[in-house]
Amino acid sequence: MMVRVDTNELVDTQGVAEILGLAYRNTVLQYQQRYSDMPRPVFDLGKGRVKLWLRPEIERWADDQAARGRTRPARRSSR
Repeated sequence: MMVRVDTNELVDTQGVAEILGLAYRNTVLQYQQRYSDMPRPVFDLGKGRVKLWLRPEIERWADDQAARGRTRPARRSSR
């Protein structure tokens, strides 16, 4: 099934780290392993290669996690 996405809503690992308030982008992989409900990339070229997420999905997930007290408050960057 093909999914259409607005390319302006795509964020890479660095963008996800910024939304989640993480200091390092490699921590995103640890979050994916730790939280099974974390949104998965909509574009993934494989291990060590480009991964892209939908910004709105990550922002909703981050807000939900913050409400549960499971993560630190997000440092949202401007688009």
